[in-house]
This record gives sequence, C-alpha cells and structure tokens, in this order.
Amino acid sequence: TKARAMKAIWNGVVVAESDDTVVMDGNHYFPEAALKREFTSFSNHRSSGVKGQAHYMSLFVNGEMNADAIWFYPEPSEAAAAIKGRVAFWKGVQVVA
Repeated sequence: TKARAMKAIWNGVVVAESDDTVVMDGNHYFPEAALKREFTSFSNHRSSGVKGQAHYMSLFVNGEMNADAIWFYPEPSEAAAAIKGRVAFWKGVQVVA
C-alpha cells in the first residue's frame, strides 16, 4: 500500500508535504525537496547529538517568524544515515496525515 502523504503545517500553511517520510525517534523527516522554500529563512543555530551536528532553518509564514523550527543533519552519523537530505519540524509545527 502507498504511504499516506504527511503534511507539516504551521500558522495555517502547509510548509512541507510528502508521501516519503522517514520516522526516526518519533519525528517524521521529509525529503528536503518537499520543503516549500518560500517559507524558510536562514538560521545559524546548531546543536550536536548522537545523530551528528544539527543545522536549523526558521519558518516565516503570514508575517510571523518561528525561529529554528526546522532541523536537518548535513552529515549525519552512520546510525542516522537514513535521514541525510531530510528535514524535520518542531516548535508547534503540526505533522499530520
């Protein structure tokens, strides 16, 4: 059966949509290509953990900013290789089918 399309929604707008997400640690990682870039803005925030160094992007939707709401691993650890080239969301972004 075909996977259900997942949507990431913030401030009433779908900011990413894909039927090809990878779930790791309870988070859906969307292909980078599924991210609607017109709603993203730069962030220089970084954090490190077992998956490697996380980089972040902010969301800017309908005039409102959600700082560092997107994260991704440009060079994930071997254990997290499945999420290379993928992005995940938090900080109030709803991920729904």
